[in-house]
Amino acid sequence: MEFTKIARRRATDEVYDALRQAILSHVFKPGERLQVEEIAEKLGVSITPVRHAIQQLSAEGLIQVHPRSGTYVTSLSPRDIEETFEIRRALECLAGELAVKRVSGEQQAELRGLLRALALPVECAADRQRHEKDNQRFHALIIESSGNRKLVDMYGELNAHLQIARVHSANADWRSRLAQEQQEHEEIVAALEAKDARRLVKALTAHIERAQRSLSSIVSGGTA
Repeated sequence: MEFTKIARRRATDEVYDALRQAILSHVFKPGERLQVEEIAEKLGVSITPVRHAIQQLSAEGLIQVHPRSGTYVTSLSPRDIEETFEIRRALECLAGELAVKRVSGEQQAELRGLLRALALPVECAADRQRHEKDNQRFHALIIESSGNRKLVDMYGELNAHLQIARVHSANADWRSRLAQEQQEHEEIVAALEAKDARRLVKALTAHIERAQRSLSSIVSGGTA
């Protein structure tokens, strides 16, 4: 019985990884309907682990399940992006104000390490995946540095919407923005280390609003 359960968990995890990667790499595009039976057949599994994986991806915000019409990759409108980034800006700026007083030496050291990692060249898909992971950790660490558990929980709930936002920008000319992004991250860390709350809020606001403008342009059909 235990071995059966382990096998099922592994199958679900593998299906989850495959579907998530397909969404993030735009094999499945925002708004596209997913055929559960076809996916199960192509992956060589039963429908059950596919459904379990879809439930996980739905909880992350990458997939939307409509009982009467089907399962779709989540898509965003310009208004969705505006509202999501308004909340993101509010949470990160509040976190910054608190972090100035509460950030630990270990957290500052990790931020510096992430800056070095984010400055590495991004030349292939694996580099892009590593960069995205480090970028997400950078912003999560700003939130954690606030020392406010409720704030951390709220940001975690928002992260599902930020995930699908990143899907929309996956095929954009993101390399052209890496240098500017790095400068913005450097300023954020410098302001935090200087314990200058006003400077930090200004840096976070500029960074998040620039990201919002870029993504809104992509979704609206413009250029980044």
